[in-house]
Amino acid sequence: MSGRPRVKLARVYDDPASDEGARVLVDRLWPRGMRKGDPRVGRWLPEVAPSAELRRWYSHKRERFDEFATRYAEELGSDEGADALAELRDLMRDGPVVLVTASRDLDISQAAVLRKLLS
Repeated sequence: MSGRPRVKLARVYDDPASDEGARVLVDRLWPRGMRKGDPRVGRWLPEVAPSAELRRWYSHKRERFDEFATRYAEELGSDEGADALAELRDLMRDGPVVLVTASRDLDISQAAVLRKLLS
């Protein structure tokens, strides 16, 4: 195994483990029912999230995931997206990172796409 920190995924509503690493919320919108400063959120990086247009088109439909992942990766090639990805990579140098999202299905979330791009 390489010495490179791993990237994990979690739902923002789940309590963090004490040793899991830095939690980074990767949603564009603040999660419902959560207060600012909630420790389950950690750091919020909305710039790394998909655009509102892409998010609405995708609507978490499993059959659209592959196309969503392609379009999302293209969005992350923009200046803002590239800067946000660089910020995530910087955090990974300090230790493990947990990408958190309010999405119900982590396997087809933007967090899953980010984990693949970061590994």
